[in-house]
Amino acid sequence: MSNWDTAGLMAADKRYLWHPFTAMHDWCAPGHEPLVLVEGHGAILRDSRGQEYIDGNSSIWTNIHGHNHPRINAAIRGQLDLVAHTSFLGFTNPPAIELARSIVELFPPNTLSRVFFSDDGSTGIEVALRIADQHWRWQGSERRRFIAFKDAYHGDTAGAASLGAAAMFQNGTNWNFPAIEVRSVVELEALPAQEASEIAAVVIEPMVQGAAGIKLWPPGTLAAVRSWCDRAGVLLIADEVLTGFGRTGEMFACQHEGVMPDMMILAKGLTGGYLPLAITLTTEQIFSMFCHRSCPENTLFYGHSYTGNALACAAAKASLEIFDEEHVLVDLALKIETLRTELATVREMPQVVEVRQCGFIAGVEVRSNPADAGPGKLGAAICLAARRHGLLTRPIRDVIVLMPPYCITPSQLQQAVRALAAAIAEVGQKTVPA
Repeated sequence: MSNWDTAGLMAADKRYLWHPFTAMHDWCAPGHEPLVLVEGHGAILRDSRGQEYIDGNSSIWTNIHGHNHPRINAAIRGQLDLVAHTSFLGFTNPPAIELARSIVELFPPNTLSRVFFSDDGSTGIEVALRIADQHWRWQGSERRRFIAFKDAYHGDTAGAASLGAAAMFQNGTNWNFPAIEVRSVVELEALPAQEASEIAAVVIEPMVQGAAGIKLWPPGTLAAVRSWCDRAGVLLIADEVLTGFGRTGEMFACQHEGVMPDMMILAKGLTGGYLPLAITLTTEQIFSMFCHRSCPENTLFYGHSYTGNALACAAAKASLEIFDEEHVLVDLALKIETLRTELATVREMPQVVEVRQCGFIAGVEVRSNPADAGPGKLGAAICLAARRHGLLTRPIRDVIVLMPPYCITPSQLQQAVRALAAAIAEVGQKTVPA
């Protein structure tokens, strides 16, 4: 379809929809024109008026191989000819079985060997927290508390939000899991022995905190956290929702420091950006606590209607196969260096505070004048201006995220960075303090 009723679609959106993490007063204002995206191929998206844009944040960090990838399209169509969805409660299906086996085979033997499916990163974290809590309860342990790091964001369902989102979004609600916030490994090491004995698990985004503003961990942080957990007898949960499937240059961020967590959460890029699906991986030792005898108490009482969805699992299995078929990580290493080179000029711009890069993840923090704009206003204005230069992305307050699909060409990558630089110069010069 090429003749879209853009005005009608925008009016209907404003009349009927409620968008997440969106100031709806501004969205519904008469002068605001929402971008209606209707088509995508590779790293390019097209709107209802025929304008093309580079997908600069992989459609909220999910689309790793590009839009309309023939391999994933074929896998979904093939599964559609069989069945779209069957219950995973009391039944199973081949795509889920095959995907679980393929994921487990990515890790060394006798490490992460069990797969629990859910819907997204937040619910994947929720699963991990419940597993950890139940794991310790059955052992008669008083370990009920969790540790998360300052500025952490692990999702916005109730349990996941207890690890940091409530404070991040200035929400005073009391959430389900009691959590301790630490700023660093130094603070972790300084916890009194009595307090450490109450900890069920430490949750961390390895290498980089995403929603915190692309904040990079000092080298060795993850290994130090693993060491502390081992000494304190605490479980380590790695949130690889953002970093998993190549974003940092390795298949998983934990590989950079040779760390194996007790649980790992995967989502976002899992299906190549096609369908919602998440995985909570855990060890056989933890799993064995849930099946060592037959009784209701051994059941993990968690699951959703679309758990183990066959279409999503087929897409995810195809996405994994693309890594081998297209030598994705080898090609990505070159693009990571290209991105680093292109961002060098952005680093020198007077409006830029810092450029932070971890693999194929980049965050450009811009300098705003509080007298002219509150926190986040400049970042939003720059992303809006970037549209006029053919780039789509979304800010985290005043940090502009650049995280394109892996299939982006070198020339498109250069174009994306130049578009960002042009938008920063265009908007930022009005708000930089004298």
